[in-house]
Amino acid sequence: MPSPSTLAQRLVDALLARGAREIFGIPGDFALPLFREIERDGRLPILTLAHEPGVGFAADATARVRGGLGVAAVTYGAGALNLVNAVAGAYAERVPLVVLSGAPAAHEAVSGLLLHHQVKQLDSQWRLYEEITVDRARLDDLERAPQAIARVLDNALARSRPVYLEIPRDLPGRPCAEVPAPAPRRWDAERVAACADELLARLRAARDPLLVVGVEVRRYGLEARVAELARRLGLPVLTSFMGRGLLADADLPLAGTYLGLAGDPELSRRVEASDALLLLGVIVSDTNFAVSARRIDFRHALVAYDDEVRVGHHVYPELPLAALVDALLERCPLPRSAVAAPPAPPSYPQGLVEDEAPVEPADIARAINDAFARHGPMPIACDVGDCLFTAMAVLPTALLAPGYYATMGYGVPAGLGLQRASGQRPLILVGDGAFQMTGWEIGHAARLGLDPIVIVFNNGGWEMLRSFMPEGGFHDLGAWDFAAMAAGMGGDGYTVQTRAELGAALRQALATRGCFQLIDVRLAPGARSPTLQRFVQAVRRLSMPEAVVAS
Repeated sequence: MPSPSTLAQRLVDALLARGAREIFGIPGDFALPLFREIERDGRLPILTLAHEPGVGFAADATARVRGGLGVAAVTYGAGALNLVNAVAGAYAERVPLVVLSGAPAAHEAVSGLLLHHQVKQLDSQWRLYEEITVDRARLDDLERAPQAIARVLDNALARSRPVYLEIPRDLPGRPCAEVPAPAPRRWDAERVAACADELLARLRAARDPLLVVGVEVRRYGLEARVAELARRLGLPVLTSFMGRGLLADADLPLAGTYLGLAGDPELSRRVEASDALLLLGVIVSDTNFAVSARRIDFRHALVAYDDEVRVGHHVYPELPLAALVDALLERCPLPRSAVAAPPAPPSYPQGLVEDEAPVEPADIARAINDAFARHGPMPIACDVGDCLFTAMAVLPTALLAPGYYATMGYGVPAGLGLQRASGQRPLILVGDGAFQMTGWEIGHAARLGLDPIVIVFNNGGWEMLRSFMPEGGFHDLGAWDFAAMAAGMGGDGYTVQTRAELGAALRQALATRGCFQLIDVRLAPGARSPTLQRFVQAVRRLSMPEAVVAS
């Protein structure tokens, strides 16, 4: 007679049923029994990295790329608390990330002793995670655990935000009943119908309606349906700054990315003057809209985000984006001719001049675009800073970046998660400051069977921050030779100072498979992309507070 399934096995069942395909983690004593039982089960590989922030960013990327759950597993206290920033970023940017944390056993919790990794109270960690997750459960009762697991994981998918499961270390190998299957979402059909009818009436009556897509379109797996909706509505389509990379694979002409004063002037004018601006899954944040030349009056926009739709002054709560998109498709069975003149298609710089001139960020965009034209597009994992502004000039392709939460250190571990989840070789764009934080995770690429191409924007400092406040030596990081370090981590490194060297290095990197390729681009201090320069000028023009600019 087979032995009964354990708590760890039931947890794996539930994760697999909801789209998880791997776990990124770092073991610790309170989590060792959980790691052992999951490894014995064998269905969800545990991929270990060096530092908990990298674990969180890599798991976050798998959820963004593939859909379903991303999973990060850590130990109590020192592990879970070191993961907080990555989980906070996932919460801010709507990513269904599951945190599995080991915890003290029941008899340890009542021992009267202060336990190692404990901060203030035993539940300090629990209370901290209340701020950055949408649901939580302690799996300390084996009878109630199945229902708790199902509820928490289903909420992660329904709300597209992180959740937290705490597993005492004496329980992973204990017998447990089956976890309920994923529960389908339910909504008020009459409310959805009324909302769709009002929204369509507003669009049909508008002089210049536009469709802007944002991150929720990908989080809920709606890109193909939204592309079809755009065809049926006949609307020009563009992405938000955070939504850059959406619909890149759809057979649909994109008008570009709205960047306000930092972007195309005519496109920005159209967006800001539109009398029916339909925002699907767009976070109404400063990174998306704070540099508008003419401030958008969102009271008159059509905003569908976070399970709520606002049509002017009317609010439709508890209305999932997927339900709205389906209702609109039902009401628009056939494609129609455009209701507004499409904006001019965006142009992207190409044709790198391979001479002895020093490399500028704009040259990196040209080199990438030339490579994409020759070999086809690659998905990009990008950090924040000028590398992200440079990515705005790259041909449309899948792009992962923390554009709203704007934490540094996302790019390299996210690139590992991207390749693991998609099977596609990624391009990673990262500044030297961010690489100093988490770039060392690239040393795990060979062990994990991954071979991304990394381009380091190496200017010896935090150049984007310097652009807002030039004075002060606190922007300086010194000269690090990242190319020389690559071999010791199992990859190939290239030092690039001229445009000729950049073109040659990128061609060689693309031709080399089996180990990561690191292109260390030495940029002069003050060398910035045109998009960043326009963004800085816009911020100064609009006199934004320094605290917003530097976050």
